[in-house]
Amino acid sequence: MTISDGTGVLPGQAIEAMAARREIRAPEPFAEGQIQPASLDLRLGTRAYRVRASFLPGRGRSVAERLADFTMHEMDLTGGAILEKGCVYVVPLMESLSLPAGLSAVTNAKSSTGRLDLLTRTIADCGTEFDRIPEDYSGPLYAEICPRSFSVLATPGLRLNQIRFRRGEAKLDDNALRALHASDRLVTGEATIDEGLAFSVDLSPEAGEISGWRAKPHAGVIDLSRTGAYDASDFWEPVRADRGGIILDPGAFYVLVSREAVHIPPGYAAEMAPYIAMVGEFRVHYAGFFDPGFGHAAAGGAGARGVLEVRCHESPFALEHGQVVGRLIYERMTEPPRTLYGSGIASNYQGQGLKLSKHFRPA
Repeated sequence: MTISDGTGVLPGQAIEAMAARREIRAPEPFAEGQIQPASLDLRLGTRAYRVRASFLPGRGRSVAERLADFTMHEMDLTGGAILEKGCVYVVPLMESLSLPAGLSAVTNAKSSTGRLDLLTRTIADCGTEFDRIPEDYSGPLYAEICPRSFSVLATPGLRLNQIRFRRGEAKLDDNALRALHASDRLVTGEATIDEGLAFSVDLSPEAGEISGWRAKPHAGVIDLSRTGAYDASDFWEPVRADRGGIILDPGAFYVLVSREAVHIPPGYAAEMAPYIAMVGEFRVHYAGFFDPGFGHAAAGGAGARGVLEVRCHESPFALEHGQVVGRLIYERMTEPPRTLYGSGIASNYQGQGLKLSKHFRPA
């Protein structure tokens, strides 16, 4: 489904055109697979700055100016450098922008980044919010990186976050979302639509299967450039539900899975967002975007469920099977992408159930 007025999220072919017009700039050509169906992966540059605290530059100030205030030491990533758990780093990205009027951008961590509890946010000059790039912005981009569960080895060119471009208001209201669900079946089971499409947690797996994973507190270093390189048991402990529920421990990080299978039709994209702050003492990390074609049967994704990155706050919290923990915000595309998620591209999580990041061998 498309819309005629040009409003919506830009597909991959439009991102290619932006690069050709120099609205997206980089010192090196895009890497294979860097352009996704509805987003562009952003690449780490060669330097990292260990900073005293997370910060936003604020109106009228550049990130470079604030780095002078907050930097503790500078690191060269060329040969690889360890970003230590609990520390905050700012890394200039390879890509910079020169956005035209009417085109804004939003960024988010990639799925593999979120599943490692690797807090990654984008900062722009004069920014007053993380992960939001206003129209007409011209300048560099930076990634703020804070490893929260595991120390990681980083190198230039790694893609930890991604950017999505939109023209105008693309979000579907609840009436439009109900109509889309009626025609395209967005989730299995009953659809709860209230400021987005609600989804719940699955804590009642098949007999013998685990309910999720919990990060071990004193694990080793993960090389972010390696795929399928690590045993899950070295970094994670399995979580098994007791009578359809688990108790979340304060400060612990969990990888769980949605009860519903999710479907993103070709003419749409979606973003995972928290449900409401009052549902309990935890937060769904909501790592990122759902590209057009995620969970789409024709792209090999029938039955794909959403993986949830969950962190508990100050007090233990009893999480029950079927509890609503987040929602999907659907947006229109300006036009469907030429290639759907999972359809002939390197899509790590099409057709997924409970699954750790790509860095781990299947458990």
